[in-house]
Amino acid sequence: MRLHPCLALAAAAITLAVGALPAAAAPAAGSVLTAGGTAVAVGDVLQAPLAAGTRATFSSDTTGSTGVFCGTSPLTAKVLSNPAVPGTATASLTGLTFGSCTANVTGVTSVKSLTVGNLAYGVTVADSAGLPVTLAAGPAGPIQASAVLNSWFGTLTCTYQLSGAFTGNADNAAHALVFRNAHFVKSAGSGLCPGEGYFSATYGPMADSTQPGGPAVSVN
Repeated sequence: MRLHPCLALAAAAITLAVGALPAAAAPAAGSVLTAGGTAVAVGDVLQAPLAAGTRATFSSDTTGSTGVFCGTSPLTAKVLSNPAVPGTATASLTGLTFGSCTANVTGVTSVKSLTVGNLAYGVTVADSAGLPVTLAAGPAGPIQASAVLNSWFGTLTCTYQLSGAFTGNADNAAHALVFRNAHFVKSAGSGLCPGEGYFSATYGPMADSTQPGGPAVSVN
């Protein structure tokens, strides 16, 4: 029996522009990113869990009904630039992990691990219509994730890389980043691994952990 569609692995998660942090002063309050009424400073660390009641989904198609589902996925990023509005802020995704993962795929008995590779990733957040968020590979290589699965056929390792653009949107009401159906293709692994997959997740509330009290982050 073949292993049915499973995961699109990856990650997700997240950032463009990985480089040395400029030694500039903190931007004005009219900057793209603010937290607690104050501009987010270059070098500040942003952190977000999965939004309450949601899961990170790696599915075989855009319906998200069959695949691997993870209950935890903390995200950490460092701000690289935060210009005055209108503009585009950039950050470096330095941490993205997945835990409490299960699968509803025929032939998969459990999920041993799900990890991302080639961090740091790049992300841009713009204050234009829809508050678009764009993810891109960093200098270490393409956005990539690998899953190790226990199955009827033994242990399977499936590795995937991002295909095309990875885009989402910021949600100021929930102080969240929303990603839907980012398309990944298999780059290595068993012939039983599906050839592609789709990643969806909502991360929030996003907080500026550098500022006292960790205020929630908004896009102006």
